[in-house]
Amino acid sequence: MKAVATVKLTAGETLGCIDLSRVIDGFVDLFRGNLYMEFVSTELNQPSGLERTVAVNAHKTSKDGEDVQYEASFTVPSDFGEIGGVLVLNENHKEIFLKDIVIITDNTVDENFSVITCNSWVQAKSISSEKRIFFTNKSYLPSSTPSGLQRLRRKDLETKRGDGHGERKAYERIYDYDTYNDLGNPDSNEDLARPILGGSRQFPYPRRCRTGRPPSHKDPLSESKGSSIYVPRDEAFSEVKSLTFNGKTLTSVLHAIIPAVNSALIDINLGFKNFTDIDELYDQGFKVPDNLHGAKALLHRLCNSIKDTADDVLQFELPSLIKKDKFSWLRDEEFARQTLAGVNPYAIELVKELPLISKLDPIIYGPPESAITEEIIEREINGEMTASEAVQRKRLFMLDYHDLFLPFVHKVRELQGTTLYGSRTLFFLKRNNTLTPIAIELTRPQSPQNSQWKQVFTPSSDATQNWLWRFAKAHVCAHDSGYHELISHWLRTHCSVEPYIIAANRQLSVIHPIYRLLHPHFRYTMEINALARKYLISGGGIIEISFSTLKYSMELSSVAYDQLWRFDREGLPADLIKRGMAEKDSEAEHGLRLAISDYPFAADGLLIWSAISDWVSSYVAHYYPQPSTVSDDVELQSFWTEVRTRGHADKKDEPWWPNLTDSTVLADVLTTIIWVASAHHAAVNFGQYDYGGYFPNRPTIARTPMPTEQDISGHGGGFEKFVEKPEETLMECFPSQIQATIVMAVLDVLSNHSPDEEYLGEAAEAAWEEDSVVRAAFERFNGRLKEIEGIIDERNGDAGLRNRKGAGVLAYELMKPFSAAGVTGRGIPNSTSI
Repeated sequence: MKAVATVKLTAGETLGCIDLSRVIDGFVDLFRGNLYMEFVSTELNQPSGLERTVAVNAHKTSKDGEDVQYEASFTVPSDFGEIGGVLVLNENHKEIFLKDIVIITDNTVDENFSVITCNSWVQAKSISSEKRIFFTNKSYLPSSTPSGLQRLRRKDLETKRGDGHGERKAYERIYDYDTYNDLGNPDSNEDLARPILGGSRQFPYPRRCRTGRPPSHKDPLSESKGSSIYVPRDEAFSEVKSLTFNGKTLTSVLHAIIPAVNSALIDINLGFKNFTDIDELYDQGFKVPDNLHGAKALLHRLCNSIKDTADDVLQFELPSLIKKDKFSWLRDEEFARQTLAGVNPYAIELVKELPLISKLDPIIYGPPESAITEEIIEREINGEMTASEAVQRKRLFMLDYHDLFLPFVHKVRELQGTTLYGSRTLFFLKRNNTLTPIAIELTRPQSPQNSQWKQVFTPSSDATQNWLWRFAKAHVCAHDSGYHELISHWLRTHCSVEPYIIAANRQLSVIHPIYRLLHPHFRYTMEINALARKYLISGGGIIEISFSTLKYSMELSSVAYDQLWRFDREGLPADLIKRGMAEKDSEAEHGLRLAISDYPFAADGLLIWSAISDWVSSYVAHYYPQPSTVSDDVELQSFWTEVRTRGHADKKDEPWWPNLTDSTVLADVLTTIIWVASAHHAAVNFGQYDYGGYFPNRPTIARTPMPTEQDISGHGGGFEKFVEKPEETLMECFPSQIQATIVMAVLDVLSNHSPDEEYLGEAAEAAWEEDSVVRAAFERFNGRLKEIEGIIDERNGDAGLRNRKGAGVLAYELMKPFSAAGVTGRGIPNSTSI
């Protein structure tokens, strides 16, 4: 027999802007050692009961671009049995990325070979002398594992679990749990101390991957900071992904830093003077100052990451929404449409009863009744029906940020440069299936110094009332931006998926069919989450700088997890039903009837959900033909128990966790995990620059209170100045120049598809290809997703669907499965990868 192992060369970040072939020619010298391999039989030796192996040293024989090949010829006894895996020891001087090992059993027959797919980092023997096991592409349930592989299967899982002690090293592949005790940095600044999220009743939260860094000096319960954050080695970005991400990040730093430097010379809180100033971000850009030589040099190092411009001018790309219609953000219809087809379609809900009543304690927060009365509703819908009839006919909808935000109002207002309200925004469903906003209620809770303040704002043709309506919408948009980023996006995708990844790697063998089903949907998530903990959600990070809740942002996320998160409602159908946006109907497509038929996210999302469900159900049925095979699968049951009791330990005793008793329940659980990691994340991520890149459309912070707000003494928010200079007053409420440009730059990064993106249903895993039943099921899945692309295109071309088609209306493409690289506003990656 002959074995051919393919190793991919990696040369670090230097590959971005120089001739790759020159790098490889010099870099290959590091790979002069051998690969030691032991091929393992699926059968044990008898009567010793030990594994049967054949050892061989593979030598480097050729190089093809980035790939180096190692070959070895060897002989196996005729009674050796089927090869089930290979133990590998890396005798080079550097870690290698082992792509695959091809075993050729007859050199005269091209088809007579098998492939062991590895796609994993193997450390040099000087770092780790333990041999790595790589199994063949054949999947086994624990009960059907051949005797020759059983011990190796158990040992591999034990290695990945670790012992829970010590600081993790970058080269390790250990998966373990910890709380979010690394968000603050008290050693640097006491003002950067932050509460620990997870492990307490006050701040429940999912768990993250344990790094084992030492405790901080000033808070022994918090973890100290370091230059990098550990993730298991195989969870790290690929080189292409790293180059793309770093290039985009460096570009974005330039976008953000240049206006910041200019502004900081005057006032770090400096806002825009008028809308013309905002337009110049896209029309004229920023000229890099002559004294910033480092920034100019960086321009050249970025190669093609940014476009050459005269006089070193940097410009933001005009977002697609504004390209279509510069004034679309001003229209009430667009404000309402974005609740159904924008970047946060997870918040709109049906009004099920009137009056609207807060569930918060009135002794603490003041009277619970909403100021949006039936009289206001009936006036704003022009007497078309009574308010009660509107509720009965399911014509009233709401963005409800009242009870979640209200407990944070006073402490947020103690911070400089921001303000907060609890809010309710009411919408009326018109006969053409579009929403129109009819009322916004903003509430400040009572305090020892002041009584409760609340006011309802409505659309108006009166100049003063119209400007107040714009102010109120700005506050609501800031609330929606915070809810979107902290809850719909971070909490419900990134944060909640990480425990699934950890549990799968600790409890499911790599040859378990469910591990192989889920693994593509975990790609890059732990790495991007670690980067988020370092830059985005950390104390003093981008979220705290730029969103209304500032230093309390992650506390808000914890409260939302406590009050709102339930695994059994994370699937799309259950989520829509919970919000009243759909109800079960056996005669309707997908078994659901939407409350608003032209709800682009829901309509397209259900197509994707159903396609995933069909694929997963076929896959599960193949491996679990009987209910007992599910309940008797010890690895599967351990995985699910660990998700509940360790990954989401603060909710481990909730009664709503599904019990894995049969293939139907299992398929629904897996469909939910895949949906969240792929389509849910795509829906709330890849439209961020299109909708938030022009910040007046989605300001992340409202810095000043409403001009009409008054305290008990009659002092208020500057009504006289507002009347005289409404545009200037609105600019003071909008994000500052620094806040706006930082957020715009980050949204540009987050909306970007890497060139090595792997899309939902695009390509089969190697293990699926080798099983004819699974391969056929995946081909049906792939074919259905291509059909869905066409269906979505047809819908976007239908002039009768006004939430998709119309003058200045941005087509809804976030649920289109496939995309090119870059900021495209479409494409569903397999995983939460950015």
